[in-house]
Amino acid sequence: MTLEFSLSQNQTKSFTLTSAAHNIELGNWEISNHQLGIEDVLFSIQQICLHGGKQEGSRLIIIKCPDGLTITLSPTRGMNVIEATAPGIRLGWDSPVKEIVNPTFINLQSRNGTGWLEGFNEMMVRCGYEWSGHPFTDTNGELYSLHGKAGNTPASEVIVEIDTLFPYEIKIKGLIKENTFKKTDLRVLTELSYIPGSHSFTLHDRLTNHADYSHPYQIIYHSNFGKPLLEKDAKFIAPVKEISPFNNYAQNGLDNWQTYREPTKDFDEMVFNIIPYTKKDGSTMAALHNKSENKGVSIEFNTKQLPFLTLWKNTDTEKQGYVTGIEPGTNFAYPMTIEREQDRLKKLHAGKTVEFKLRYNALLDRQAVEITKKEITNIQGNQETQINQKPLAQE
Repeated sequence: MTLEFSLSQNQTKSFTLTSAAHNIELGNWEISNHQLGIEDVLFSIQQICLHGGKQEGSRLIIIKCPDGLTITLSPTRGMNVIEATAPGIRLGWDSPVKEIVNPTFINLQSRNGTGWLEGFNEMMVRCGYEWSGHPFTDTNGELYSLHGKAGNTPASEVIVEIDTLFPYEIKIKGLIKENTFKKTDLRVLTELSYIPGSHSFTLHDRLTNHADYSHPYQIIYHSNFGKPLLEKDAKFIAPVKEISPFNNYAQNGLDNWQTYREPTKDFDEMVFNIIPYTKKDGSTMAALHNKSENKGVSIEFNTKQLPFLTLWKNTDTEKQGYVTGIEPGTNFAYPMTIEREQDRLKKLHAGKTVEFKLRYNALLDRQAVEITKKEITNIQGNQETQINQKPLAQE
C-alpha cells in the first residue's frame, strides 16, 4: 500500500522520501523556502541518515523555522516526535538513551517485555496499536511487550508536502503497518502538520483495519517533557472530572498530584488515571507550566477519540531521567486484559477507520500560559474533581 494524496500541482509540492512499495529511499535530503520560491518566511526541511552505534540506519526529519519551531521526528521510530524547540523552550526531555535507536537493535520482549525502554527518548511516542499498556502474558503463554510495537516500527512510506501558498503549511506523512499473518492487519496514516512561524503543530492519525475480521485496538500518545518546563513546583493543569492512582505507590502522591518535586533519588514513578471534563463538542486540554508560569506546553485533544488521560510523574535524578508524561489515549496503561475486563478496550471492525487528532502548543511567555490557564478553568467551571483513593485495578 502506498500513500495516496490529492495534490494541486500549482499549490502543493510533494516529495517522496521513502517508499517500500516503489523501493525508494532518498537518504540525506533537504529543501528550503528559497528553492520553492517563497521569500516572506524562512524555513527548511531536511532528512538526515544517522550512523554509529545503535542509531546506525536511523533517519531524522527536521523542520527548521527561525521565527517558529524546530521540530524533529524519526521515520525509523514510528514517525515519533523527538523534540520541538524554540528560543528559551524545549518540548522534550533528557533520557539516558542518547541515540535515536534503530528498532533493529531492540528486542521488545527482553527484560520481561520491557525492551521498549532501550530506545525511549522521544517527546511523543505512539503506544499501540494492537496493544498499548504494561506487558502481560496471555493464557496461551504469549508475551505482550510494553507499550506495543508502533513506536518501534519504521515507516513504509514517507512523504513531505509543502503548500506554496500562504500560510505555507508543511505536512510530514507516514505509513505505519502492524500486520502479522493470521493475527492482524492494522495500518496507520500519520501526519504532522506545521505552519512556519507558529509555535504549535498538529498530529492527525488515521487507523484502518485492513483485515476481514474485527480487531481490538489501543493508542496512548505518550507525550514527555523535562527541563526547562519541569522543575520543583512546576504544575500540571487540566479540567479533571475524576482522578485515581494507578497503583498503591501512587496513592502516596494524591495530595500533591498537580505539582512536581526537584530531581529526587529513589522517587521511582507515580502514575494517575484521569477522566477529563470537556467542552460540548468533546474537546479538552491538558498543560504543564514551570514554577514562574512564563513557559509551558499544552495538548489539545478530543475525548470522542481519546477519552482517557494518563499523568506520569517520573521526577527521578536527572541522569536517570527527570520527566513527566501527559498521555491522552483510548485507554489507561494497564495490561490489555485489565482494560478488557473494565470495558475500556475498543474494537475496530473490518475495513473501518478511526481518527485521532492532537495539537501541541509551546507556551513561550506568561501571556500564553495565562490564556491556557483561563481556557482550562473555563472548561472546569464549577464542576468538582472526584478524587478516588484506590487504584482502578491491581496488576
